Amino acid sequence: MCDDHGFSDAEAAWSAPRLAQGPAVDPVTLPEVDEVRVTTMVDNVYDALLASAEGVTRASANAGRTGARQFAGGETLAGLRAEHGFSALVTVRNGNASTMLLFDTGASPDGLSVNAERLGTDVGGLQGVVLSHGHFDHAGGFDGLARLRGRSGLPLTVHPAVWTRRRLNLPAGRGLEMPTLSRGALEREGFEVIERRQPSLLAGGILITGEVDRVTEFEYGMPPAHQAWDGSGWRHDPAVIDDQALVVNVRGRGLVIVTGCGHAGVVNIVRHAMRLTGVGKLLALIGGFHLSGPAFEPVIGPTVVALTALAPELIVPGHCTGWRAQHTLAAALPDAWVQTSVGTTYTLTAPETGVPDPDPAVQARTGQ
Repeated sequence: MCDDHGFSDAEAAWSAPRLAQGPAVDPVTLPEVDEVRVTTMVDNVYDALLASAEGVTRASANAGRTGARQFAGGETLAGLRAEHGFSALVTVRNGNASTMLLFDTGASPDGLSVNAERLGTDVGGLQGVVLSHGHFDHAGGFDGLARLRGRSGLPLTVHPAVWTRRRLNLPAGRGLEMPTLSRGALEREGFEVIERRQPSLLAGGILITGEVDRVTEFEYGMPPAHQAWDGSGWRHDPAVIDDQALVVNVRGRGLVIVTGCGHAGVVNIVRHAMRLTGVGKLLALIGGFHLSGPAFEPVIGPTVVALTALAPELIVPGHCTGWRAQHTLAAALPDAWVQTSVGTTYTLTAPETGVPDPDPAVQARTGQ
């Protein structure tokens, strides 16, 4: 028998939640920071007509000015590149000290680098790269990044399962073996690979969750078509165990969480981050929620109910979230939901010392 998600009883049991009750066994004291800025470098959507607002800065209309002989003056505005992938530049400030990390690198070899050049982003200041997981649409942009930076020994934090060979076993010859990341190739490009299963507290107060506890009853993971090679054959890979998220604690306001695809389940991720850090307030949730397609549409309802109860002040679903989930989230959280677009920077700042917090309704709308 199969459930509504296409899982057999055995497969559903294999991917069932693991108990995670009480305080975390390995809690992390996550220091508070003064400000975090998240810039979407690669995503599925670029909309040049979106307006900026308090705490939400859209890319300049001049981004992507390039040569084009058919126009008088010989140039046009090409804008920024959108593709089925994700990458975010995360800058954390505490006092006068700043830390800048890249979370994922997009799908194509040059999408990230093209957008960085068009936005005028200086990747020379990067202090590290983190991969949310090993799927190719999050790990494709290393060539362009290396071209912009040169060989520099930049630290690259990954889960050990990021090198897993995977495929989509679809009917009627539509199957796809995914490109598999090569550790040797990355090291030859000058990246210093660091493998961690456990939570990693990086410079500047940036937490990488490591493996995420699966505790909800509705986030089953990937359907049976998603398979991994175990050395002797292909097996169903529902968990994508290498899936991890980035977490920052803004002083007095709560957690900012950035997800790649959210294969662990976006609610699982938020609850895991809260349990791990002991911080009970979700300030912002940005990234892919993986709620697109028939296998995941039944998960939209309970996900939106859970996120609504968490009451984030800013929610920016992107990449693999899907249009049905986008519309549902926008309707449920109208004051927090913001349309994603490549080149947008979301700024979340701690309240000034001695200044009363603004009205919560204003906070939710502005992201300030």
